[in-house]
Amino acid sequence: MKKRWTLSLSVAAFTVVLGGCNTEMGSDEPANSDREEETASIQFVEDTQVEASNPAASPALATNRGETIVVGLQEPGGVFTPYFNTSGYDGNVQAVMFPPLVDIDENGEPFGRLAEDWNVSDDELTFSYTLREGLTFDDGRPFTTEDVAFTITLLYDPSYPGSTDITETNLVGGLDYKDGDADEITGITIVDERTIEFELEEPNARALTMLGGQVLSKAYYGEEYEKGNLDYISDFHLRPVGAGPFTFEAYNPGEEIRFTSNEHYYKGEPEADAFIYRTTEGDSQQFFQTGELDYGTFAADQDNFDMLQSLEFADINLYTSSNYSYIAFNHESDIFKDANVRKAFNYGFDRQTYVDIRFQGFAQVANVPVSPVSWAYTDEIEGFPYDPEEAERLLEEAGWVEGSDGIRERDGEKLRVYFFTTEASGASDVLVTRLQEDYQRIGIDLQIEQMDFNALLARVDNGDHDLVSFSTTMQPDPHIGVQAFHSDHTGNTFRGYKNEEVDARIDAAVAVSDLDARAESYHELYEALEEDPPMILLNYNKVLSATNARVQGFEPNGFRGISLSLEDLQVVDVAE
Repeated sequence: MKKRWTLSLSVAAFTVVLGGCNTEMGSDEPANSDREEETASIQFVEDTQVEASNPAASPALATNRGETIVVGLQEPGGVFTPYFNTSGYDGNVQAVMFPPLVDIDENGEPFGRLAEDWNVSDDELTFSYTLREGLTFDDGRPFTTEDVAFTITLLYDPSYPGSTDITETNLVGGLDYKDGDADEITGITIVDERTIEFELEEPNARALTMLGGQVLSKAYYGEEYEKGNLDYISDFHLRPVGAGPFTFEAYNPGEEIRFTSNEHYYKGEPEADAFIYRTTEGDSQQFFQTGELDYGTFAADQDNFDMLQSLEFADINLYTSSNYSYIAFNHESDIFKDANVRKAFNYGFDRQTYVDIRFQGFAQVANVPVSPVSWAYTDEIEGFPYDPEEAERLLEEAGWVEGSDGIRERDGEKLRVYFFTTEASGASDVLVTRLQEDYQRIGIDLQIEQMDFNALLARVDNGDHDLVSFSTTMQPDPHIGVQAFHSDHTGNTFRGYKNEEVDARIDAAVAVSDLDARAESYHELYEALEEDPPMILLNYNKVLSATNARVQGFEPNGFRGISLSLEDLQVVDVAE
């Protein structure tokens, strides 16, 4: 019987939430009643879709483009080989050309893409995939299980430089190949051209989609392969060969990435002749308004929603993403080694007021490290409601007492913490302002340090910070959002955090495949995280997207964005 699973995708580096600097605080603090009045009229905005009121209003620049569809994208890094990129925008490019064996739908559940079927043994130690019949790469060469085996072998290669940790799958013989003298991975068995089996040492819920991920052509990418030397792969980054609905044509940095329809695609050649990611710097709103873009995403707020409705030719889609935003503690800091202090920083920040003012109803407060669109979400965790009195009590209990200037002290040390941000931006300036006001009220001196993005990441890697805010990428599997809390995790975001109960619950949640059982384990994990919080959860994010009504088929979702829509895109006549 087929089991229910979730998708694992390679996750790029976290993106920093920009924060502005505002170190000068006024002496008059707003009372709670003022805050209530300020946010009383703000209501949460539900996910919604709005059809264009007048498709014929589409600009001529768009309608004259014919069967070419243009989407906005930030400039990628130019690494279009799956598993080797560090930029998430490269991942957007790869998704056009490299569908996985097993993908994930809008409900967070798996379905066969290039795999016609899969089976998992009762002990969950053997995974078998059956490829669709007649698969080919976009250069016309056959797509077989040899290519699948080659791809997994590359990820276990001792010289593999990417961020995908395939060792999570516990594949038999994988570490022998990676760390030893083995010349093959014994846990991989090619049954025939369409059937491949993987044997695991112990169960892992993420193995289905990690082993059934994107596939590289052995004939194309593997001709020069020798164990221990993957340097040659870089020669292919700008000339990718995949098996997706569109095939790579050209990359013009600062302008566009151009694709043409793939006649070899297993579902048939797409109706659209060409697909373009436009990477030109500029105002995406203006590009969409003038017809230079057929599809775009915008900051989710009322002004942009109203603007899109006013265009008349825009099909609007507002949906909840699977990502979330948060503030990370540096757990190597003496201040944050005490869980009560971290609880106090949670209770002492009025997150609801921040979210209301910052997003005007287009986001909601996060209480667990998984989005409401996920099957692992629960609303039974209270989180940390704003309670400055409880925050003060916890700080007192931790030995931080109020000093003569109102700032708390312990052993002669001021409770002064440093919050790292990039250059100021008006929207996220709200976060800094609210943090400083709320923390000053309970005796915390919050100092802001601004720097450019790369400098910020370098200093966080060095552990120079106290607090820093981040937003995750999309989270197709809840494990992605919590694995950084595990004491075995090698990342720096939650450096110094260690809790044996948390480790055990993370391990339990990924050791079983049944979604109901996994969800129960995650709910127990969230309870443990409340007692020993690794961060301050901020909000779940919404995505506001719009499509020119001349294009049909875009159905973005919070797990996979637009990637599942590409094969179904078609241009229609919107003339009156």
